[in-house]
Amino acid sequence: MISPHVRRQRLASELIKLREEHGYSTQRLAMKVGIPRQRISQLQNGHLSPDLDDIIRILDVFNVGERRWEMIMSIARDAQGRGWWEKYREEMGPRQALIADLEAGARSIVEYQMTLLPGLLQTPAFTEVRARADRGAYPEHFDPSRALEARAMRQRVLERAGGPTYEVIIDELAVRRHAAPPEVVRGQLDHLVELGRHRKKITIRILPLSSSVPGHVVPRSSFFTYRYPDPGDPIVVAVDTLLADDVLTDPAMVSPYIDLFKRIQQAALSPTDSLNFLANVAEELPRYPGSHR
Repeated sequence: MISPHVRRQRLASELIKLREEHGYSTQRLAMKVGIPRQRISQLQNGHLSPDLDDIIRILDVFNVGERRWEMIMSIARDAQGRGWWEKYREEMGPRQALIADLEAGARSIVEYQMTLLPGLLQTPAFTEVRARADRGAYPEHFDPSRALEARAMRQRVLERAGGPTYEVIIDELAVRRHAAPPEVVRGQLDHLVELGRHRKKITIRILPLSSSVPGHVVPRSSFFTYRYPDPGDPIVVAVDTLLADDVLTDPAMVSPYIDLFKRIQQAALSPTDSLNFLANVAEELPRYPGSHR
């Protein structure tokens, strides 16, 4: 399944392009099609799941050729999709549901994680601790078991046939400042090492505190970049903020984050050295009682 959020953004750009090619204002198009102007605006902002009848009427106004008609209608059908995360929206909260949407159908995902160990690679024990610690980020009727189930569903995106490549750069701060009890952190670090060594599509790097990023750039927050198989779909960046993720699709706003990731990548340890670093940190921490690993 392709991200409905991304396909709504793509549909918006296609509709704006059509309207501008024919010299129509939003108001004129609304009057010609017989659709409220507000609904046209919402479609052009990517804020509305499209009604296929509305899209057909717009395409008819512009007498769109068969090939372009099929392409835009295919995008519109994708934009109507409801992914598995809709079933878990209350347990996940809108923030995680949006990220699950962006992950759907991605060709590649890259992430810089400043303060936490990455969600797509978390163990259930680590996720549960963080869910309880971040209680305010979840709905009132919070069920930890359902939240864990939703996180496990998100992680399957990396396991599906034809799934995305995934590269994460973890700031040393996120490793050193424990976001869970030491024995849980150790299990999590062991898990990262195991994934990094045995999953070909997963690359894990560490950005040491002592490293200087080229240009003396100082990253200000965690962020994610998503690319999709259709070259016409936007590259999407989600920036981690306190209460929500700021989703960017404008190339002028996306480009600085692509450049920043490249700079962080240059300053980070190699994948091999990163996994050795994580293994060494894990050795300093206590194991779960009864563990013999």
